[in-house]
Parts: sequence; C-alpha cells; structure tokens
Amino acid sequence: MADTVLYDVTDGLATVTLNRPDAMNAMNTEAKVALRDILQEAAADPAVRAVLLTATGRAFCVGQDLKEHIGLLAEDRKTGTGHTMNTVREHYNPIVTALAGMPKPVVAGVNGVAAGAGAGFALAADYRVVADTASFNTSFAGVALTADSGMSWTLPRLIGQGRAADLLLFPRSVGAQEAHELGIANKVVPADELADEAAAVARRLAEGPTAAYAAIKESLAFGSGRALAETLEKEDELQVRAGASEDHHRAVEAFVKKEKPVFLGR
Repeated sequence: MADTVLYDVTDGLATVTLNRPDAMNAMNTEAKVALRDILQEAAADPAVRAVLLTATGRAFCVGQDLKEHIGLLAEDRKTGTGHTMNTVREHYNPIVTALAGMPKPVVAGVNGVAAGAGAGFALAADYRVVADTASFNTSFAGVALTADSGMSWTLPRLIGQGRAADLLLFPRSVGAQEAHELGIANKVVPADELADEAAAVARRLAEGPTAAYAAIKESLAFGSGRALAETLEKEDELQVRAGASEDHHRAVEAFVKKEKPVFLGR
C-alpha cells in the first residue's frame, strides 16, 4: 500500500494516518485510492474494533489536491470529457460511506486545518478530538463547487440547517473553540496533547462493546430522518440484537459481581 496513507492495527485499534505533510495532506488520486481501500479493509476486518483517523504534519487534510486537479481539468477540456469529477463517486463517496457506515466507532484526531473533503472526513467520524490550533473550513463555494464528502448530510445534523447553510455559502475558518461551541468538535485539547488524547479515546472504544457501538451508530443514522414510531421499532430491533450479544451477558454478570466487565466485541 502506498505510503500516502499509513495503516496499523494494534490491540483492536486501527490507526489510519494521512501522510502527505508537505502537501498539507491534500488528496491526490493516489491518496484517495489508498484511504478508500484502507478504510474498507478496516471496516471488514473483525480484528478491528475501533478506528482512529489522523494525520502527520501541521494539517489534518485540506481536501482535494488542486495542483493535480487543475491538470486533470485541462485534460478533460482537451478530450471533451468530464472524468475529473468522477472522483466524488469513485473515491469520496466510498471513503465517507466507510467512515460513517462501518459497524465500529471512528475517532478523528484533527491535528490542524480540515478543509473541504478533509472537513467532510472529520465530520463523517463518530467522535472528533481537535487540537486547539486546528480549524475547519467548508471551502467548496470558494472554488465554485457544491458540498461533497457527505457534508450536506453530516454538517446540518451536527449544527443545524441554518448554520450549515451559513458555513457552506460563506466559507470561513472556524477555530477549534468555535467548532466546539457549534458541536463540530467533541473535545478540544492542547495541540501537543492531541496525539495521546485521540489515541486514548480510540483505545477506550476499541476495548468496549463493539456490537453495541455498531447498533448505536445505526440507530443514530436511522433516527435522524425518521418519525418517532419508526425509530422506536428500530430501537426494539437493535436492542434485541444487542441483548443477545456475549458482551451484554458478560456485562450483566460483571455488574452483579461488582466487577469491571471485559468486552470481547461480540
């Protein structure tokens, strides 16, 4: 696998690291393919119980690599095709689907600026630990594009329709503290503590009841767009499944014995 994205699995935690620091982790084709394939591998691997998405250097990810992009657009004009924008369908959509849809929790350790698709990746995670020096920017309208990387779905669910429209129509840098106040960042920590804190949160999830976390992710996604009656039916379905898990039975037994449960992720 190309070293534009690094991958490590240790004790149930998959750490996925964007690794183009000199380009502020901009997504060229190589990086997009690598990230897509790695996340799909992590999603399918039963040994992975949680995922940490983070990055090297001073940026989390500034989105599309515009240096590569401008060359691809020129080639489109020359050939009369529009293949360049197929990247949304071929790369960004599968990446976001893997992040938001995998049946295990995903933590984004946002070490620096997250812009465009980079912000979209962070928003598709289940929990965001953000360095106090980091920032978010939707960016799309600034280059005459609409939202992609799931942002038209994730952003309004996090901060509301009106605020999402404001940030998408008038892109600007949203600092870590404002991001926390808006509900984009779950936790803000000093920059020099980001790596340790994000890893600690992710490890805690990797040691938890993975099947229950999967059900929580599914119920939140389902309930965000359904009526109460449908949501209650889904909760019933998911709770029956969770109640049959080995982790639930182990947790109940540990509770009765006044012991700390050890979850197996099944």
